[in-house]
Amino acid sequence: MTYTQLALASVIVVVVIDLWLLRTRMVLRPAFWVSYAIVAFFQLITNGMFTGFGVVRYDGAAILGETSPEIGPPPMFGEWRIAFAPVEDLLFGFALILLTIALWVFWGRRGVQRTPRSGPPIWRREGR
Repeated sequence: MTYTQLALASVIVVVVIDLWLLRTRMVLRPAFWVSYAIVAFFQLITNGMFTGFGVVRYDGAAILGETSPEIGPPPMFGEWRIAFAPVEDLLFGFALILLTIALWVFWGRRGVQRTPRSGPPIWRREGR
């Protein structure tokens, strides 16, 4: 599978998990979209730095658009790129954030929470 196919499949699978398996329906809530916009803004900055400076390179055959490493850095916008990074990165980021928040809400509704303890960490307690 190409990077594009994996990105699209991950979005579809996670939306199905959110809407029908976990039934958290996060994609239907305005609060999710506001929080995702904040995350996407910083994701674009980070991805743009890594891709723009050449730390991360993508095979042009696996993503939308053309990538020629011998020409130089990828374009900042255009050729299916946003802030140097391929648009597929936004799809993977969306799936990651949605799945994380949906699982958080799902387990929170079932009362699964870690009981916080006060005091020093267990490795710094007296007598150990």
